[in-house]
Amino acid sequence: MKKLFKALDDPIRREILEMLKEKDLTAGEIAEAFHISKPSISYHLDLLKQADLVFPDKRGQYVHYSLNTSVLDEVISWLMELHQSPKPTSKKQSS
Repeated sequence: MKKLFKALDDPIRREILEMLKEKDLTAGEIAEAFHISKPSISYHLDLLKQADLVFPDKRGQYVHYSLNTSVLDEVISWLMELHQSPKPTSKKQSS
């Protein structure tokens, strides 16, 4: 889960995820949307892959990236369960 939150902690990586929500893209297509170097885009994509947020798919000489929402579904489900769990009652201290 640490890798997931690290991946989501950066606005560029969140924007990449937003782009992939629309359609699969190559690293070059993703890089065109940003004013940073291609190695920097590769770094961001690598962190997203480590967090299982994107799937790389080699097609010919290009790697296409697609969004993997199953990890997010699992975390959202866990957070919802945590939020809905019974709250312990606090004991008032007597003076």
